[in-house]
Amino acid sequence: MLRSLGIVLSGGGIRGLAHVGVLKALTEAGIEAAAVSGTSAGAIVGALYAAGYSADEMLGFFVEKNPFRLSKLALGKPGIFDTDKVVQDFREYFPEDSFAALGRKLFVTATDLVEARRVIFDSGPLIRPLLASSSVPLVFTPTELDGRWLADGGILDNFPVEPLEGRCDVTLGVYASPLRQVERKALDSTLAISQRAFEIGMHNASRQRFGKCDLVLCPRELSRFGPFDTKAMRECLDIGYRAAHERLPEIRDLVGAPAPGDPP
Repeated sequence: MLRSLGIVLSGGGIRGLAHVGVLKALTEAGIEAAAVSGTSAGAIVGALYAAGYSADEMLGFFVEKNPFRLSKLALGKPGIFDTDKVVQDFREYFPEDSFAALGRKLFVTATDLVEARRVIFDSGPLIRPLLASSSVPLVFTPTELDGRWLADGGILDNFPVEPLEGRCDVTLGVYASPLRQVERKALDSTLAISQRAFEIGMHNASRQRFGKCDLVLCPRELSRFGPFDTKAMRECLDIGYRAAHERLPEIRDLVGAPAPGDPP
């Protein structure tokens, strides 16, 4: 009997395309998730997956709806790109703006900047929680929702495994923000040091949650890319696909899925 599978999808910017590759490998193996919990890029990929989109369609979303365009620039708001100007792009993929319209359970995390706490969404309107979860500070404007000023879920929880606890028999984590190796000479500016400090804090906080999963995929190859390397989308997808494919025997054992050639 198959065990129900929950999948945790971390943030990671463009590196989050690795999630698409992992889901592609699982789908090809006949393994489906009952529930997904994601933050930032992981929340977007999780929503597309829960809505029934294929790997090619998910990749198409990120290629076609690239938010880093002059038309998306923020004017008079705290951020470079305006999340409000991205809403229509999401509506094309989620015409029924509701968690209830999805084919599987989805949890989306964001950070309340005023209350300094994590917020978890799993019902009601879908699009604005997705925008809030992926509103990277400095890059995107915060998202206002129900009177709250929300930003990227990765600020407080870049690996949101807790929403799946007690809900699924098996939990698979995919972490798309591996810590980069850097040399001291690269830390030559205030921005570089600040970014490094944030990366270290986020990575270590996430690692403390890895033990709550039955298996975690953390492709080291992703550390070659920055979160906004848009030219690396396809390569990140392929990295995720290979990482999942290499661990498929373990994943099959966890969920009780037969290997190719085995009797059903």
